[in-house]
Amino acid sequence: MVSTTPSTAPKVAIVTGAARGIGAAIAARLARDGFAVAVLDLDEAACAKTVETVEKEGAPALAVGCDVSDSEQVEAAVARVATELGAPTVLVNNAGIIRDNLVFRMTDQEFDSVIGVHLRGAFLMARAVQRHQTAAGWGRTVNLSSSAALGNRGQSNYSSAKAGLMGLTKTLAIELGPFGVTVNCVAPGFIATEMTEATAERMGITFEEFTDRYAKAIPVRRGGRPEDIAQAVSFFVREEAGFVNGQILYVAGGPKG
Repeated sequence: MVSTTPSTAPKVAIVTGAARGIGAAIAARLARDGFAVAVLDLDEAACAKTVETVEKEGAPALAVGCDVSDSEQVEAAVARVATELGAPTVLVNNAGIIRDNLVFRMTDQEFDSVIGVHLRGAFLMARAVQRHQTAAGWGRTVNLSSSAALGNRGQSNYSSAKAGLMGLTKTLAIELGPFGVTVNCVAPGFIATEMTEATAERMGITFEEFTDRYAKAIPVRRGGRPEDIAQAVSFFVREEAGFVNGQILYVAGGPKG
């Protein structure tokens, strides 16, 4: 029987893709919530700014370079976190890339690389971290999907990966729930980040024009901010959210799904 008393598990979180954007905002928020934070990204040096932000919030931080699509690197990264920060009981799978193209132009590599980082990466990280979560009898995993899981022109790879993350979330919630581990999913709509800025550049328009175009179609009439997503993640990882499991929360300024 899983205990319903407040957890004494280590307050150590791993956030992937945390060097910038949504991941950096999540890392900062979890630091304010009292977590030590392992900042994972492909380039360890790129994590320095996020680590500095976490430490300014008064929390321990660790930068770790890791390709989340590589099982050996994932195992090594999680082992390092456990040794240097403590056993991780919170995991936020945020790492992602985009390789947009219409299906008739999309290459095998463009499809596989996006699936590899988003979906395979989340699976590998969840598999490695669940050992620490189940040993502690408590854990929180949050996967970052997207409203693009419902389909988006030019993103057959990205949409497939994000839809897959929803299925992965629900399956892990069933498997890990009996061990005191909840698994939930946040699905952002349009969020202003460096990634969306790059999309505007490829389209040949300014980021302001790009943002305005999306904002007009959003009921709250604005684009999202990384902090909006961080707030949702903060809810899912807290002790009081222990009866919320296997859920998909759209943070998109309006109804989705």
